[in-house]
Amino acid sequence: MSMRNLVSFQRAMALSFAVYGLHARGRGILVNCFQNIDTFLCRCIGTNAVVARNEATRKDETDEKDERKPLHAVRVERQEQAERSVLISCHSGTNEKKFLKYLSRHGVIKKYFFYESYGVYAVVEFANRESVASLFEEATIPSVSNDSIVPFKSRLLSLRNLSSVDSLNKQSDYQCQPQTTIPINELIQKLSREESIDHQMTSLTEAYQLTEENSRLRFLVCSLLKDIAVAYFPECTIKPFGSSVNGFGKLGCDLDMFLDLDGIHGWNVKMPKSGLSLEFQMKRANSERGVTQSILSVVGECVDQFEPGCVGVQKILNARCPLVRFSHQPSGFQCDLTANNRVAMKSTELLYLYGELDPRVRSLVFTVRCWARAHSITSSIPGAWITNFSLTIMVLFFLQTRRPPIIPTLDHLRELAGPADKSVIEGNDCTFVSDFSKIQLQTNTETLERLLCEFFDFYATFAFSKMSINIRKGKAQNKPEVAPLHIQNPFETSLNVSKNVNTTQLQRFVALCQESSWLLHQSESNMPRDGETATPWGLATLLLPSQVTGIKSCKKRRQEPASERIRSLLESLKGVPVLPHQGG
Repeated sequence: MSMRNLVSFQRAMALSFAVYGLHARGRGILVNCFQNIDTFLCRCIGTNAVVARNEATRKDETDEKDERKPLHAVRVERQEQAERSVLISCHSGTNEKKFLKYLSRHGVIKKYFFYESYGVYAVVEFANRESVASLFEEATIPSVSNDSIVPFKSRLLSLRNLSSVDSLNKQSDYQCQPQTTIPINELIQKLSREESIDHQMTSLTEAYQLTEENSRLRFLVCSLLKDIAVAYFPECTIKPFGSSVNGFGKLGCDLDMFLDLDGIHGWNVKMPKSGLSLEFQMKRANSERGVTQSILSVVGECVDQFEPGCVGVQKILNARCPLVRFSHQPSGFQCDLTANNRVAMKSTELLYLYGELDPRVRSLVFTVRCWARAHSITSSIPGAWITNFSLTIMVLFFLQTRRPPIIPTLDHLRELAGPADKSVIEGNDCTFVSDFSKIQLQTNTETLERLLCEFFDFYATFAFSKMSINIRKGKAQNKPEVAPLHIQNPFETSLNVSKNVNTTQLQRFVALCQESSWLLHQSESNMPRDGETATPWGLATLLLPSQVTGIKSCKKRRQEPASERIRSLLESLKGVPVLPHQGG
């Protein structure tokens, strides 16, 4: 087989393994079997048979997706786990076996893990809540000599070792789960060792996405805060939303929380036509916004004064969406708590649904977000930069424009919705189907590499000056207002989610799309290299900070698409290992 045919075969195979790797972990035997079959087919039959097998695999995966849980079901399961869990601060020399033996006296432990954040912590989930109550009965209030104690009993506990000092000096035998992403230079080296761009994108997604443990910790923090709020609203819940649960969250991302009061019994109850009835006496306010501000003010004060581990509490009540912001040191999370942000909750559900429909969605979103952050297109500091939410909508819109489309439009999802899916929030139609089995996807077998190249091509030539991005329709619309970048809010359709972006930042984005497209189309940059050194190639070259030095205006970039600077860069990459550098 010629080298050209071998490369074509490898690229044709890349998507099936990238997709299978994300959604069939633990089934290594079956993957190895497919690899052996692929080798046999390549030698004896040809790539057509392999493509046919890939399509059969994709159909089988589609059938499996019908069993996927909607987000509300995932939330319920996670919340129940959190209610049975405690967060324990441990000393560095904690013996894992002794630790578990001690806690097991209170009940069966279903799950536990250790992590580091301002010290070593353990999350322990028991089989039932009675075990937590038993633990509380044994726990004591700390005795201090100079300070006074606020006697609020939280499920955040400290492990004390009353044994000899020598036992503290022993080497710990536990492993800490990572709670942050690897540095960008380590990521580039990791990607440089992959066999294809598809594998690079899959590897990046696996390295960046939230882990099972990190997700559990986020729900546990919400549960700990709910223990404060129930003193005033016994039937309330606190739910994570946004990147913490929509499937696109990166390790280390902020924790956005919603104080949900809609579950309180007594709302919209039909009054009897005759006889006697009782109703609660309650305070009245001039507006729902005023109620939200009052509730957050009180809860924020309680978090500040009573909740251990919460520092830097800020009550930002005059914002468009009032919130309480603070740092939760035991988890390391930067937290925002809101109480009237239901549209954002629906947006979270929508992004989760899109991410579950096809694994390529998440891989492309994670890749584009990482690329954007590496080149300072996005930033953690508020400003004129493009936000992660805007970038995600841009990726979804691009996937809707493929032929055939990879994901359906929001209007189509609305057409498939049943009566239980109907949702109108403050006059905004937020209705869309939640049952995966009702969504029939069209067959599109484009590889991740092809989609990444086409994404850059698509937005390098997009008519930003005239057109708006609209995932309801799945096609560009005329701009309803003057703005450099217009992306229609999926539910609050009169709003532009990218209103903050200025012309300079949009031009940088377009210029980088042009440059990245050019790089990916060069044979020197999208071929794996032999040798022991991890020389950047493919996706790894797009993450090198040196590529964005001296980005000119879009007009000038069009005049010299193959600049001498990029040619020199590609030459320098031949045989030069990755150098450490700072990046986000």
